[in-house]
Amino acid sequence: MGALVSPPHRPDLRFEKPVRIPLLRIVPDDTKFDFMRFRRISFPISAVLSIAAILLFFFNGLNLGVDFVGGTLIEVQSKSGPADISKMRATMGSLNLGEAQLQQFGAATDVLIRLPQQPGGELAQQEAAQKVRAALGNDIEIRRIEVVGPRVSTELLAYGMLGLLFAIIGIFIYLWFRFEWQFALGAMIANVHDLVLTIGFLSLTQIDFDLNGIAALMTILGYSLNDTVVIYDRIREMLRRYKKMPMDDLLNISVNSTLSRSVITHVTVTLALLALFFFGGHAIHAFTATMLFGVVLVGTYTSIFIAAPILIYLGVGLGRQEADGPAAAKFEPEAASKTVASDKAPTGKSTAGKSAAAKPAPAKPAPAKR
Repeated sequence: MGALVSPPHRPDLRFEKPVRIPLLRIVPDDTKFDFMRFRRISFPISAVLSIAAILLFFFNGLNLGVDFVGGTLIEVQSKSGPADISKMRATMGSLNLGEAQLQQFGAATDVLIRLPQQPGGELAQQEAAQKVRAALGNDIEIRRIEVVGPRVSTELLAYGMLGLLFAIIGIFIYLWFRFEWQFALGAMIANVHDLVLTIGFLSLTQIDFDLNGIAALMTILGYSLNDTVVIYDRIREMLRRYKKMPMDDLLNISVNSTLSRSVITHVTVTLALLALFFFGGHAIHAFTATMLFGVVLVGTYTSIFIAAPILIYLGVGLGRQEADGPAAAKFEPEAASKTVASDKAPTGKSTAGKSAAAKPAPAKPAPAKR
């Protein structure tokens, strides 16, 4: 058998260490922000804003679109430069079709004309659209006409509200089975908070509220619920792991551990919505504006400063095992790992001391008899 021979030395071959590319981290992994400290500020602010939103809804109302009130929506474009809004308004006033609303959107040549409901049903609506087409002349291009009758608009509004209500009830039932009732109630309070503030925003800005607005509200519900469930799932995991930790510290650790995921998700959604808002056109302008407010601003704030701290007031964690002896200290990751290690492997000195204490002392020999 031949002997094992080492391979010849090759100075020309060099094994370089692999280059490690650092990962992009918008938020560090070991953040320790004390979010629960701000609950005494965030709750009163949210209560004041919610009351203001409800008052705006009742006194200012929503700018209901053609889908809900009926009427005719005409999108036109000027062929000869910027549109003359005042001239077009005078032309519409001479047709005796009621109070027409003219709104410039997008480019300077684009105008949106909204006519109120005409007596006579859908046939009268079609005749009104033809009158507008003839009055504007050949210098104006008709790009889109939408006609919605009174019966259809009423049904659309009723079905939209029913869909929103059923979505809220379904979410509540799902969360009740997914978590405990306190978590379900906390998530529903957070979701209703998002809806109330978003409706207040729609009433303040008078953005068209149509079927796209209903779709935006339901999307906000689902998105906010997804973010809240992620945080609640981490809170439930921490409740099982640390039975003696104060509730404030446990909630802070749970929110901080999901902070990086929340920030990255909201940043990507914001970039997509901004692109749709500026380049998507008037058809989805109301939808993207509502989503930007409800998802990016209100949803992020609610998940961290409302949904998590409200569990303290709902009594989550009160039935856990109480700490024996003095009160448990604040949780620190390094201190906790040391404590667990010391519990599992006691030091040699203490073991020796215990064994020495447990071993009985040797008996003295009895004196010999003479």
